[in-house]
Amino acid sequence: MKTPREVPDGHRFCADCGTVKPLADFPRNRSDSTGYATYCKPCHNLRTRETKQRLYGGNREYHLRRRYGVGEKEFQELLTEQGGVCAICRRPDPEHLDHDHRTGWVRGILCFNCNGGLGQFKDNAEVLARAITYLRGTTWQRVLIHPGVFQMCSPTRGRPPSQRS
Repeated sequence: MKTPREVPDGHRFCADCGTVKPLADFPRNRSDSTGYATYCKPCHNLRTRETKQRLYGGNREYHLRRRYGVGEKEFQELLTEQGGVCAICRRPDPEHLDHDHRTGWVRGILCFNCNGGLGQFKDNAEVLARAITYLRGTTWQRVLIHPGVFQMCSPTRGRPPSQRS
C-alpha cells in the first residue's frame, strides 16, 4: 500500500518528474477537482509533443488536421494543383492554408502577405472590390475648370486641389 505524500498547501506533486512544485508550475485544468493538471508544465508540454508526434507525425500535421480537417498530404496535393505558387500573387512556396471563416471550407494556399491581406479585409468581397477600384484609380474624375482645361479630382477624397497651384 502506498504511503501518502507530504505536499504543502499551494503545491502539487508531479507524477512524471516526481517533484513537489508550486501550483503556478502546473497548467490549469477545469475537469480536475483541484483545478490543476496532474503534470507540471514542462512534463505536460513534453507529453503533448510526444503525443502529437506519435499520433500525427508532428505538430504541423496535428494543426492542419485539427483546424482544417486536412493533412500534410492533402496540403501538398492542393499546392501541386496550384502549381506550387500562392493562389493570389503567384509567388513560390506559399505556406498558409486559407479557409472561409463562415463555412470552414478550405479555399487554397496563400503566402503570408496575401493571407494577412484577406484577413485584414475580413473576407469581405465588397470592401475588396472597393479596394480594387481605389487601386485602379477609377474613383478619380476629370473636372472641367476652364474651357479645354481639366483637373483630376476624387469625390471620395475631400476637396479638389487649389486653383492657385
